[in-house]
Amino acid sequence: MSSYLQSKKTLGINGAGRIGKLTLWHHLNDGHFDYFVINTGRDVGKKLEDLIDYLVKDSTFGSLDRFMYGYSGNTCKIEIKDRESNLFTINEVPVKITTYSRNPREINWAREGVQLVIECTGSHVDPAAPADRPKGSVRGHLEAGAEKVIVSAPFKVADEAQKLPADSCMFVYGINHDKYDPSTHHILSAASCTTTGLSHMIKPLLETRETANIITASMSTVHAATNNQNILDAVPKAGTSDLRKNRSIFNNIILTSTGAANALEEIMPEIKNVGFMADSVRIPTNTSSLIMLNVTFRTGLNASGEPLVNRDLVNEIYRKAAAGSQKGMVVYSDKQNVSTDLAGFPAAIVIEGVETHSRTGFISLNTDIMEEHGVDAPADINIPVTHAKIFGWYDNELGSYVNLLGKLAVYVDKNMP
Repeated sequence: MSSYLQSKKTLGINGAGRIGKLTLWHHLNDGHFDYFVINTGRDVGKKLEDLIDYLVKDSTFGSLDRFMYGYSGNTCKIEIKDRESNLFTINEVPVKITTYSRNPREINWAREGVQLVIECTGSHVDPAAPADRPKGSVRGHLEAGAEKVIVSAPFKVADEAQKLPADSCMFVYGINHDKYDPSTHHILSAASCTTTGLSHMIKPLLETRETANIITASMSTVHAATNNQNILDAVPKAGTSDLRKNRSIFNNIILTSTGAANALEEIMPEIKNVGFMADSVRIPTNTSSLIMLNVTFRTGLNASGEPLVNRDLVNEIYRKAAAGSQKGMVVYSDKQNVSTDLAGFPAAIVIEGVETHSRTGFISLNTDIMEEHGVDAPADINIPVTHAKIFGWYDNELGSYVNLLGKLAVYVDKNMP
């Protein structure tokens, strides 16, 4: 490794797909890292300019120029420095493309001076898989010279008999990232886009006395299309359980599952005590998704007999969160938004306050059994419960997920042992 590289804060990115490319955009704008090594694992296009063209243009978010400078007319300065080593600069920030291998173990991160890697291929999400697995493993990055790896997806341990290794943990920035231990955690997961938004919706409720007693909750995400869906109908692969994902996303609203509830329990263990359900509805848009959160609270009544939990209280909870500990990650809005308004918007979740609803009912307890045991009891006991419906927008690509993934990467880098 050259002395030049030793003076740089280098970030490795494995995979140049949706999250890989947008991760580069985020950090070019953020400025914490000043050298990037992107491993594509294969040759791309006919020449280096073809990959550069892909990296600086995007059908969803426009050009890198637009992302960096808006409509000012300013442009990014791109120069090829060394064609043989696939080295170029964007605004004088070096970006190197490597084509070592798709197997993380065969990527020579040590030679490239990379300590921190963001794994963006979506193929290596099992931290329990051995580094020498023929098809590759996220653990292979460590053998290749990296010290820390952040997976841009939830962990999935293939062998259900195995537990999550002690050196692996799932984090969402602003929720539990402060539990990161540099001496212990070497493989991290940044969870999913939906888990990121959902956890930031749940956190203020759990931290408020009136809403902390959650009886049950459910979530549906109306989710933009992703690259694991088909443009046109396709034959399902062997063993496919969800046939709907093989149908054309151009032409359908597709009901499917989501692992957000399971991942949420890893991020916020207190949720394990709540009966939580989650599902997903895929729609033919290219980004920005919507969480519809239904929560039932055990509540009380004030001196006037009105429920303590109501629409105004819920909205005020989110206003305070947006101005307090979750500032910049939770945004409260009284506007009537549509999905394109949130494309690229830098927040984990944007609460659509005008659509918050609540209703309070009563659970009646039969007291006959108490009287049978000689205990005096009223004719009935009515326990108030409040059901609230809360809507939250999140840009499942750049604005919410990549933004908080980027904050997590900077936090890990700053705490590198």
